[in-house]
Amino acid sequence: MNDDRDNPMNHPPEQPTGSDGAPKFGRLLLILGGAVLVIVAVTFISEALYS
Repeated sequence: MNDDRDNPMNHPPEQPTGSDGAPKFGRLLLILGGAVLVIVAVTFISEALYS
């Protein structure tokens, strides 16, 4: 019954915080950087072919 006073609205337990988001953020940053590099490469190649 002690749980009712500590958690009267029956909220789920909080997720542990830490560096769990860091690898996902790093992976996202690598994907975005790769996409920028592909766009730059396509731009230079098309400029070389069509000019």
